[in-house]
Amino acid sequence: MQPVIELNALSVTLGKHQVLRDITSSFTGRTIGLLGPNGAGKSTLISTLLGFWPITSGSARILGHDVARESKQIRALVGHMPENDSFISSMTAVSFICMMAELSGLPAEAALERAHEALFYVGLGEARYRKLGTYSLGMKQLAKLAQAIVHGPKLLILDEPTNGLDPPARQRMIRLVREMRDTNEMHIVLCSHLLRDVEETCEEVVILKQGRVVHYSNLENERRLNKRFVELELHGDMKDFVAAVEAVGCESAPGATNRLKLVLGEKTEISDIYRVAAQQNVQLRRMNFRRDTLEEIFLKAMENNNGRL
Repeated sequence: MQPVIELNALSVTLGKHQVLRDITSSFTGRTIGLLGPNGAGKSTLISTLLGFWPITSGSARILGHDVARESKQIRALVGHMPENDSFISSMTAVSFICMMAELSGLPAEAALERAHEALFYVGLGEARYRKLGTYSLGMKQLAKLAQAIVHGPKLLILDEPTNGLDPPARQRMIRLVREMRDTNEMHIVLCSHLLRDVEETCEEVVILKQGRVVHYSNLENERRLNKRFVELELHGDMKDFVAAVEAVGCESAPGATNRLKLVLGEKTEISDIYRVAAQQNVQLRRMNFRRDTLEEIFLKAMENNNGRL
């Protein structure tokens, strides 16, 4: 499978500050979440891939095309929804998005047709002749999405797509991202500080820290491999109960009085806990079960002080 993005010893220096540091990685997922704390280099990586910042050393490729030498081909293949508004407020939505389609390489007639289609797709069909300066924040986000997909890109880069949206508008944006993902017609890179957005839409996750990739994995595999935790409140002989659950593959850590935390073994099920409790004549008064979340995966990646894999 051809990688979506290939980075080979990529470094980018802005002024005297090295923002990206010798990154070598290859991303192949259908939908990739790009995460990292402020200053990690997410925006710089996106800008570099789009040709806005020059590469200091190393190389980067998008869908097999070299970022430094094949910028025109990449513009035709990539759609970009920027974090900040980049509109001409006096233009109508359909005129602006038609212009963006032409800049991406579509002939004028096809660009106009696709502009109408894109605006209807995102839900702005009835407002397509209104000037962009009159749009609400939610409408502007949808218009940014429309201009990013109007030319039918093979890779769609979404930078904070739900930024500033109220809950209903956020759900609408997430639904659109899922729909585009499920068509299997394009790859999607979603950059967001909202972990929930990435969890709800992405198959894979890339975490940057201090200009380096510190984590890259398939989210579904990550969830499957991550430990399962059970928090218990008990009544009865805890010592014998602990010995029995450890015998079926659990790790235990005592909490407050009559409380116990367990890490389930790979083959241990919740039913085993009930069975052991019955055998030991212990009452289970409360039980909380959970898996590691993306937040915990993210925090673990941040604990790596040297920022390397």
